[in-house]
Amino acid sequence: MARPRLFDEDRALEAAMRTFWANGYEATSTQDLCEATGLGRSSIYNTFTSKHDLFMRSLVRYIDAMTTKQLAILDDPESSELERIRALFAEIVEAELENRRGGRSFGCLTVNSVVELAGRDEEAARVLDRDGERRLDALRMVIESGQRGGSITSARDADALARFVNAVIGGMRVSGQAGADRAVLESIAETAMDALTS
Repeated sequence: MARPRLFDEDRALEAAMRTFWANGYEATSTQDLCEATGLGRSSIYNTFTSKHDLFMRSLVRYIDAMTTKQLAILDDPESSELERIRALFAEIVEAELENRRGGRSFGCLTVNSVVELAGRDEEAARVLDRDGERRLDALRMVIESGQRGGSITSARDADALARFVNAVIGGMRVSGQAGADRAVLESIAETAMDALTS
C-alpha cells in the first residue's frame, strides 16, 4: 500500500514556480527547490519525476494564472479597446513592481523562459509558442475591434500592432529586470499607447 503524501502539492508547486521565476531554470538547483518547497529530494522526485517535469508544471501554472488575468483585461466589455490595452500595460507595470528583489523585478517567467530555453527545449518551446499565439490573437482581436470602432486610430495592420504591443510588454519585463522604476515603465507604456493613436 502506497504511503499518503504528507504535504500540500499545490503549495509546493507554487513555491517551485516562484523559485524558477526568480532564478531561471538552469540556475535553480535541486537544493533550491528543496529549500523553497520544504520537501526532501526524494519527495520532489517521487512527486514531480524530474527537475524538468517540475519546471514544466510550474511554467504551465504561471501561464494559466498570468495569461488568464491578461485576457480578462482585454475582454472587459465595460472599457473601450484602447482603455483595455492601457489597463493591460498598467497591470504589467504593477506586476513588475510587486515581484522584485534587490531593486530588480523577476520579469516574466514566460519571457525569461523564451530567452533561456525556447531554442533548445522542444517541450518548453511548444508551451511558450501556444501561449504566445493565444495572447497575440487576443491583442489582434482587440486592436481590430478598436480600429473599427475608432478608439484605435493607427492605420497600421492589426497583426503588426499586436506584435508591437506584445514586444513592448516583453521589453517592459526586461526593463524591470534591469531595475527600471515605475516612471520609466509607465513612460514606455505611454509611448506605445501613442503609437496606437497616431
